[in-house]
Amino acid sequence: MNWDFLIRDKDSLCVTTDSRKVTPGCIFVALKGEHFDGNDFVEQAFDQGAEWVLMESEEKFNLLPDEYKKRTTLPLREGTGVGLLQDLARTWRRSLTIPVIGITGTNGKTTTKELCAAVLGTKYRLYYTQGNLNNQLGVPLTLLSITRAHEMAIVEMGASHPGDIKELVEIAEPDYGLITNVGKAHLQGFGSFEGVMRTKAELYDFLLAHNGTIFRNADNPYLREMLETSMKTQWSNGSINEQMVNEKMVNYTTGTMPEGTHLVGNYNSENIQAAICVGKYFGVPEDQALAAIRAYVPSNNRSQFMKTERNTVVVDAYNANPTSMTAAIEAFDKSKIINQKSQMPKAYILGAMRELGDYSRLEHQNIVNMLLERKADNVLLVGEEYKDTTAPYPVFDNVDALYEYLQNNPVSGCHILLKGSRSNQLEKIIPLL
Repeated sequence: MNWDFLIRDKDSLCVTTDSRKVTPGCIFVALKGEHFDGNDFVEQAFDQGAEWVLMESEEKFNLLPDEYKKRTTLPLREGTGVGLLQDLARTWRRSLTIPVIGITGTNGKTTTKELCAAVLGTKYRLYYTQGNLNNQLGVPLTLLSITRAHEMAIVEMGASHPGDIKELVEIAEPDYGLITNVGKAHLQGFGSFEGVMRTKAELYDFLLAHNGTIFRNADNPYLREMLETSMKTQWSNGSINEQMVNEKMVNYTTGTMPEGTHLVGNYNSENIQAAICVGKYFGVPEDQALAAIRAYVPSNNRSQFMKTERNTVVVDAYNANPTSMTAAIEAFDKSKIINQKSQMPKAYILGAMRELGDYSRLEHQNIVNMLLERKADNVLLVGEEYKDTTAPYPVFDNVDALYEYLQNNPVSGCHILLKGSRSNQLEKIIPLL
């Protein structure tokens, strides 16, 4: 669709899918979900000052007053207002002349995005994905939030099914890209670890086909394998040659954790090195990048260190899969922060890992085995998935049951690892720790 009528002479766009957030001059995208229908609020959006509305329902469009119909656009294809939103976002992105960096990966993509933003923000007017807006709806909304005053953008991209990254890169059209790592996550959707690798590599596919630049951890063998597979595909298509790839490849290594950051866990060293590498490429000196990283304070229950009246707590309760859970336990055991007061016992409060399909029982048993090897005696597990294991520890159906238990059996004088998927809602028990 030709969106010139919407973006002509615009320095910025105001786009929302929530009718409650419509302000004068906004574009309201009326989406229909399982439990809501934005098409029912079109007139309300216009009354609140919406300039244009993108609607899904032709039937409800026909019920609008004529004055509103003139400022309403229907879907590109039957039944999907998201398609309109994505097409508008792609067009807006193409109208911008700034570099766009795409970031994906199984673990660490949000932290890496935040660190890259902290570093690049010291030199550029930057826009980057807010929160976790990294899916088929979030990426378009991110792109549409970029203004012509920005000098650079970072777009985080998530995936849970094959083809997800391909769809997102074709909307965001990044000039630069970084895959943090690949691990065992969303196996129910991907089908296998190989499926994870193939899907994440869709970012490499796009960058190689469009002469983009790739930032890569040269220490990661999976990323090397993914890149080689993508290169073979492009070579067979005649799109690239080895010299072109070498000129567009920027490597970094995992390195070691620098002193003085607010991040907990040595696994964050590769996220930090990625941000330093990206910063250096765009002209941010390493000492300036490190200062920005040391000033960054994690939030949203990611790699946070908390000191309460009774315990010290490592909170990493936003996301969990077999790879990140294993890394979190190992990092917790080796943490210098923890070992400084090693006389205090360790406690593990772990939530279930979701979307693992047929791998669920095996992967949860692997986590239990790790705890058994450590002879951990202060363990609380949340989620029915742990009931299928040989865990000799208390297992709670949900966080509410754990909350009630902790009210009657408080944990005190411990170093605590709080780790689990967002769906576990483990943050609810933080006030009790």
